[in-house]
Amino acid sequence: MATSRITRRRFIQELGVGAASLAVFPPLSSHRTTASRPNILFIMSDDHAYQAISCYGSKINRTPNIDRLAQEGVRFTRSFCTNSLCAPSRAVLLTGKYSHLNGVIDNVVAFDGTQETFPKILQRADYTTALFGKWHLKSDPTGFDYWNILPGQGDYYNPAFIEMGRKGQREGYVTDLITDDCLNWIRQQKSGKPFCALLHHKAPHRNWMPDGKHLSMYEGEDIPLPETFFDDYATRSDAARQQKMRIADRMAMGYDLKLDSDTTNGLPSPQALDDQWNMVFSRLNEEQKRVWREAYGPRNEAFRKSDLKGDALTKWKYERYIKDYLRCIASIDDNVGRVLDYFDQSGLVENTIVVYTSDQGSYLGEHGWFDKRFMYEESLRMPLIIRYPAEIRPRAADEMVLNLDFAPTFLDFAGASIPEDMQGESLRGVLKGTTPETWRRSIYYHYYEYPGSPFVKRHYGIRTERHKLMHFYYDIDAWELYDLQADPHELKNVYSDPRYGATVIELKGELERLRRQYKDTDEKKFLPSPKDPIRRNE
Repeated sequence: MATSRITRRRFIQELGVGAASLAVFPPLSSHRTTASRPNILFIMSDDHAYQAISCYGSKINRTPNIDRLAQEGVRFTRSFCTNSLCAPSRAVLLTGKYSHLNGVIDNVVAFDGTQETFPKILQRADYTTALFGKWHLKSDPTGFDYWNILPGQGDYYNPAFIEMGRKGQREGYVTDLITDDCLNWIRQQKSGKPFCALLHHKAPHRNWMPDGKHLSMYEGEDIPLPETFFDDYATRSDAARQQKMRIADRMAMGYDLKLDSDTTNGLPSPQALDDQWNMVFSRLNEEQKRVWREAYGPRNEAFRKSDLKGDALTKWKYERYIKDYLRCIASIDDNVGRVLDYFDQSGLVENTIVVYTSDQGSYLGEHGWFDKRFMYEESLRMPLIIRYPAEIRPRAADEMVLNLDFAPTFLDFAGASIPEDMQGESLRGVLKGTTPETWRRSIYYHYYEYPGSPFVKRHYGIRTERHKLMHFYYDIDAWELYDLQADPHELKNVYSDPRYGATVIELKGELERLRRQYKDTDEKKFLPSPKDPIRRNE
């Protein structure tokens, strides 16, 4: 695989291919660049699970605008992340390197902005670059001509923004505001240079606060429980049993489920999170609070009177959570539609690469969970759709791709040199339907944020077309193996099944090959000190 990447890069090199965010600007008569190099718009949501997108077969919602993008582009069915967590995923996107090399192994470490990133290389290749929305990497962005970001996780309502180092607060809903800023910036581009804009949404990240116009969406409907909702983890290691991200007992009654203190029926709930809910709700202006109370007040009172217990209570929690999650996605889909409509009107379609993805997957009740982190399929897989009419034709692609591949892909399309230490592969050939024979047959994953809430243990592993092998380590030494063909829901760990003995040997060999290839052979390198505090990320 490495050899094919170097050959393609050298081939390209031998060819010589070589302001205020709130202002409203009129559309330009033409956004076409002076060169044939494409513009790039990279739209990334936060925790948007593929199983909540209708073009991926969702049974619980419709996403007509994201579907439209898929109908006009390439929809990847096997797109994966390398570390299913917000900050690490963003660092991988920027650098094209695994977490252990870019330094961001978890949500606590700050990103070293002095290292090479694809936006910096694009700047040197005469692209204009910009970043909007969620950043979450603790240091100031580098490599961008303009940036306007949310501090930390950001807020859904009336959020604070940091615009080129200056902090201020804006009134409105975060998904709309981020899209406004990005479109306004694109309208300003008059230089003829190609642009690269990263549009990073906060939604649908926890705590799932929908906008006013979607507060009653799905109300009165029953959202079906996932088949694995009551998974008992019988064949798994202790890693699955000792996590703390079950909907049944880890969701906060206020922060997550939007109940007032007098409607919680005295049920246990993390006090720190419910205190945070009071702070979050206080951000709303009086009209927003009125709309919110009109929507949730009667529902919360009905919950108080119901006095639910046991499985009935757990199912209610799931319904409240999943409907709010899907309502947040409805706002994302609306805004994707705004972007696509603007591109249609302004002549940007043909010469602009448009990407829609998420920073990782997410559990939507599968195995009884919310959140992500584990290497199981729901959090490992990401949606990925790429449209570029000038070069690619619509289709579904089943090649195994990684968020590691974004950086070299954008540089390839821009005609810029791809650094040899980038570990991903350009997707350009895959997108054109000319996938190299040497394309990867397995992917490598490594998760580090433990001990830390929600206590998903450290693990690494590989996924092939048929199997998935995981090793949990640090305060545990456990292996899990799943036959994805026979067991697509990953319910039966067959690591100790003698019928899979030869498969285990083969997969361990492939795992070690990938660990050497990606320079991640030291299992002890990032282990915490016994004196380190528990990192809480609830």
